[in-house]
Amino acid sequence: MSSFKQAAEVTGARGSEVMGTAKSMKNDSVAVASDFLHTPLVRAALPFINGGISGMVATTVIQPVDMIKVRIQLAGEGVSGGPKPTPISVTRQILASGKALDLYTGLSAGLLRQAVYTTARLGFFDTFMGTLSARAKAKGKQVGFSERATAGLSAGGLAAMLGNPADLALIRMQSDGLKPVAERKNYRSVIDALTSIAKSEGVPALWAGAAPTVVRAMALNFGQLAFFSEAKAQLKQRTQWSTNAQTLTASAVAGFFASFFSLPFDFVKTRLQKQSRGPDGKLPYKGMMDCFAKVAKQEGVLRFYRGFGTYYVRIAPHAMVTLIVADYLGWLTK
Repeated sequence: MSSFKQAAEVTGARGSEVMGTAKSMKNDSVAVASDFLHTPLVRAALPFINGGISGMVATTVIQPVDMIKVRIQLAGEGVSGGPKPTPISVTRQILASGKALDLYTGLSAGLLRQAVYTTARLGFFDTFMGTLSARAKAKGKQVGFSERATAGLSAGGLAAMLGNPADLALIRMQSDGLKPVAERKNYRSVIDALTSIAKSEGVPALWAGAAPTVVRAMALNFGQLAFFSEAKAQLKQRTQWSTNAQTLTASAVAGFFASFFSLPFDFVKTRLQKQSRGPDGKLPYKGMMDCFAKVAKQEGVLRFYRGFGTYYVRIAPHAMVTLIVADYLGWLTK
């Protein structure tokens, strides 16, 4: 009995030692991961990485709505009257001419755009806000709405220039199905689209529509990031809601203002990036201002806000998913 008792004690001691070692190893692993996340290089890169991942998740969810939005904007070009396309009629048309997966046309371009644009946009915004917050804290103040707006405008403009080629490829891929069968490019992927455009039109053509793209991005970010940050701060100060409820409500508010400020520029951007030279070798629009003037004259000023509901359904959930995922990733990587 004594020998059994000793054996049991030895086994128990060894088990405790193993458990203690395992726990110690787990703690060491967590400590190493924490130390890695807090290195200067990783801390600087995390806002960009989190922004890119969150944008790509949102795009995967929202891509069919974006496809419908582009088709609505391109319908009735150059004509003031005619039937008004609706999200339902456009969806039926797409499904009737192909298959359900056609709603995901251009997804590879959309993901590349987010990998570049949203990575830079949210990364720059977080970096700018970090600098502004540190400066305000040193002065015993808080970051105001004007500072948030400036950070949003700057981040949006810089990111849009970097992401324009992917944005152009996305529009070309989504509008290709509107052309006669003989004139379609049938792009296989975003890389195929970018290569084809660069070869046939020249590398500078990849930045076609860059001006409205930059202005759209600045307007979008002014509405999205500045109002999200402001709404979240106000809700935190004035309500007792949970953090998730505050984030969801603030992102919905931000989505509305982002849609309102950016839709006219998004409309012009889509027209400019889709256009191709006619039989006379000329483009329909010379630039952003020419497009604004011709659309206003030929189609009416309200045409710029055609499809606002669809655009909001595309922007608001995209903003909500992006900002919520970014918030969660930011919490995970504190």
